Amino acid sequence: MTDAGTYVLWGSPHSFYTGKVRSYLIKKGVPYREEFLFDAEFRTRILPAVRLVVVPVLETPEGRILQDSTDIIEHIEAERPQPPMQPETPVQKAVAWLLGAFGSEGLLTPGMHYRWSYRAEQENFLCAEFGRPVHRGPDREARLATARQMMQYFGDFLPALGVTPQTMPAIEAAYCELLDALDDHFLHFPYLLGGRPSIADFGLMAPMFAHLARDPVPSTLMKNRAPNVFRWTERMNLARIGDGEFPDCPESYPADDAIPPTLEPVLRLAFQDWGAQLLADAQHYNRWVEANPTLPGGTMVSTGGERKTHPSIGPIEYQWRGVTVRRASAPHGLWHFDKAAAYARALTGAAKLRFDALASRTGGGGVMSIRLARPMVRDDYVLVLA
Repeated sequence: MTDAGTYVLWGSPHSFYTGKVRSYLIKKGVPYREEFLFDAEFRTRILPAVRLVVVPVLETPEGRILQDSTDIIEHIEAERPQPPMQPETPVQKAVAWLLGAFGSEGLLTPGMHYRWSYRAEQENFLCAEFGRPVHRGPDREARLATARQMMQYFGDFLPALGVTPQTMPAIEAAYCELLDALDDHFLHFPYLLGGRPSIADFGLMAPMFAHLARDPVPSTLMKNRAPNVFRWTERMNLARIGDGEFPDCPESYPADDAIPPTLEPVLRLAFQDWGAQLLADAQHYNRWVEANPTLPGGTMVSTGGERKTHPSIGPIEYQWRGVTVRRASAPHGLWHFDKAAAYARALTGAAKLRFDALASRTGGGGVMSIRLARPMVRDDYVLVLA
């Protein structure tokens, strides 16, 4: 149970989305403690509520149980508006949410690829990390045995993410281009939107911390190729900037709703490399909706109605960077993108003109034209039709 005023983060050091929430709680100044799944409280209270073995889960001091990293952040932002972790100006807010969605969903594939395609090169580390949150006590062999069972389950996800020997070179090329763009940006600014962290940074921390900055193979790549990105991952787990690297950068978002010029190459890659999947996913989802016009609100967006945190409604196929990608559809990614894109669609006047110009010169016009045939919402910890 929570102590007075203290949140409980049920998570793990190696978890993709726990890294996003943990960083947010630190930067927000929210008092919390982190607990592991081997705790009996998880089995007796959290699992029966969520009905999924999943992290992160956040338990509020009042006993409310929240799951999904974006839902968690939105809940706390509403309850604790200060200090704000998203820009208040319209174009910055739209860009922050789009980049946050790209990090949370669009970079799931490279995060999983570098973890599992290089499993043999980092087996001992992964065994230790997967065993740590699920097996209590120092019995090494028992911990490793438990870890390997989980590792096989997660490693089998790669085909559903489109990771094959044919697509791996393109996945790595895209990731290295992103590292280069981010490394240049973080040479100039401590965070994506200037001098304050935002939902964009927290979304990016999902893949960049636990998978890509801690697992040995991608961590070495990041440190050697993009040391400023690695330093950003360290900075994102500090309440305040702990050194003098950016003495002239105010702790604020840029004035006049401006977007840092060094962020445009990052946005261009987000549109380019997540956009192909989003367009294919949207086409597939809209056809699914049209083929099932009588489904009532509250129907799970999942093949066979299976309860999943990241469900699918069938396979998709699309061309990307000279290869054919065949993977499971990802409606949760569509939900997250549409949630972010709603901020852009709501723009009017000069703000709309500025955002449209930004999207045009960064190649985002086609992606920003995506419209879903029926909205989705999260309810009872799963994705459902509105």
